[in-house]
Amino acid sequence: MISSKFIKPALVAAAIATALAGGVYTAYAKSTPVQDAPAAPIVNQSKLPDFTVLVDHYGKAVVNISMVKKAHKEKVDSPFGNLPPDQAEILKRFGFPIFGGNGERTVPEERGTGSGFIISSDGLILTNAHVVNGADEITVRLTDDREFRGKVLGLDTQTDIAVVKINAKDLPYVRLGNSDNVKVGEWVAAIGSPFGLTNSVTAGIVSAKSRNLPDENLVPFIQTDVAINPGNSGGPLFNMNGEVIGINSQIFSTSGGSMGLSFAIPINIATQVKDQILKNGKVTRGRIGVMIQSLTPELAKGFGLPEDTKGALVSRTDKDSPAAKAGLQSGDIIVGVDGTHVKNYSDIPRQISFAKPGSTVKLTVIRNKKEITVPVTVGVADGKTNTLKAGEESDTPKAEAKAGKLGVSVRPLTAKEAKKAGTSGLLVGNATGAAASAGIASGDVIVAVNGQPVKTVSDLSKAIEGKKQIAILVQRGGDQMIQETIKAVKEAEAKAQQKIKDASVRAQSINSEAEKEAENIIRKAETAAGEQAASDMKAAEERAHSTENTVVGQVEEELAALKKKAESKHEQAIQAVMDSLF
Repeated sequence: MISSKFIKPALVAAAIATALAGGVYTAYAKSTPVQDAPAAPIVNQSKLPDFTVLVDHYGKAVVNISMVKKAHKEKVDSPFGNLPPDQAEILKRFGFPIFGGNGERTVPEERGTGSGFIISSDGLILTNAHVVNGADEITVRLTDDREFRGKVLGLDTQTDIAVVKINAKDLPYVRLGNSDNVKVGEWVAAIGSPFGLTNSVTAGIVSAKSRNLPDENLVPFIQTDVAINPGNSGGPLFNMNGEVIGINSQIFSTSGGSMGLSFAIPINIATQVKDQILKNGKVTRGRIGVMIQSLTPELAKGFGLPEDTKGALVSRTDKDSPAAKAGLQSGDIIVGVDGTHVKNYSDIPRQISFAKPGSTVKLTVIRNKKEITVPVTVGVADGKTNTLKAGEESDTPKAEAKAGKLGVSVRPLTAKEAKKAGTSGLLVGNATGAAASAGIASGDVIVAVNGQPVKTVSDLSKAIEGKKQIAILVQRGGDQMIQETIKAVKEAEAKAQQKIKDASVRAQSINSEAEKEAENIIRKAETAAGEQAASDMKAAEERAHSTENTVVGQVEEELAALKKKAESKHEQAIQAVMDSLF
């Protein structure tokens, strides 16, 4: 378990809108405090900020949370869903993570630590969901070193909020503030257990409000420059009045340590989640079934509206969704919710999410430059998707066609492709010129132009005819993108296989040449060796003959000397005999 989440500098887009002369625009498909602890004068604000009284008064309510997740087995499946084995194997070969089916792997025991804070005297604690999610054992340690076994009453991974309970009485607890009143530039302090160092205090200022982070579209984060590190997760963020205004949750870091970019969940959001958990044991969210994107000045101009118009452009409505049943359409511009004007399009998903299922929200919508009110009954966000019945339409792709000066080749979606994409429109096969410059790419689905749905090439051509600037609603992602990826991978694999084949042929040719060269070298060596051997033998024979002649001469000389010596001795002996006779 990672006790602190790290945000990488990346953006996620659910849909894209472009213009002929424009750029790329990304799209993304009030609470009341409940705790009222006794107020106390916390900080002297007449001089430099002094948090000593705050720490002394409320630091005892901040706890250290440690968790243990026992070793277990888990299923291993493709992150792209149940792809056919051949497709999964292709992706695996090219380095994509964990593909290949429904096997199991053993996950070793995990341990982690984080922070939390007591919100009631009977042991109710708020923390981050990622601090305790999946834990088999939770230990809560107070500043007086007492330890208690913690129980998770409920958690919500989408907002990263968890409620933990310990069996204790008369505990110190914090006072909750109102995060809606937070101002950029005000001083704040954090208390937590970075790297297990309990009750560590850091301070800074609020850097920004309502920050949207990748994959976190339900939380308008409070950004601070307070030093936050792993282990601070789940700890409180205090204002100068000693009130908790946020829960420290994430950091932006390239190293894993603090870089002065910290993000806290507004306490009002946490309170709403906490109330649902305590009441129902879970969090139920509202849903109307639309995908929206920011209405930029360029898009507003394309729709014939003032450039300063604030709102959210509807890119699509899900089939049979509350929005579709209410008559909401692709190309509608939502400018208000329940009489409140939209300031930031990302506020709409949050408002809808926290609306009670079954209640009615009144959306103020601009359609064809006219403002209308669309009542929508909020549904339950259950994660289910809508599908077409098999065989409703032909699944044979039509030929691609060029769409004039836009510079794209497109074709209508087949029934199967429309089912996967969840929308109708034109599939982009290739993009050049103005379309490519605006960010349109192969695999994108053109849904609408200037708010008008397009289903045929003729629709698209008529929509862009005679216009210098247009707003094109594009959907990107989903299974279609997966199939495009698979196609690209297959092409890459085919090229790689051809390269391997060519290399093999070249290698065989080189090997054959090498063998021939080796044979020539061996033959030359054998010839040279034979010639050298014959030369050596002749020289040896000559040396032998020379040696023989020398030896024979020496022997003959010795024999002659011996003979001469013998003859001399013989003559001497005869003479001696003769002398004795006479």
